[in-house]
Amino acid sequence: MRGYSLRIADAVRAGDDALPWMKLGKLCVDRNIPVDTVAKELGVSRPAVYAWFFGHSTPSQKSVERILAYIDKLG
Repeated sequence: MRGYSLRIADAVRAGDDALPWMKLGKLCVDRNIPVDTVAKELGVSRPAVYAWFFGHSTPSQKSVERILAYIDKLG
């Protein structure tokens, strides 16, 4: 399994933990959870997840709810 690039790892670590999608990004990088897995779990595309992690876009309210549930699932 491939890990995250330094570029994305640095981007998510610099992100604001108050934003659920940035908190998810940190969890994914720290636990090496593939973007494919996250995208499938949340019902979105891989590019959407990367855009959130880089801070290029904000997820919809429905996606934020799914992100919060996924964070809870990850413990």
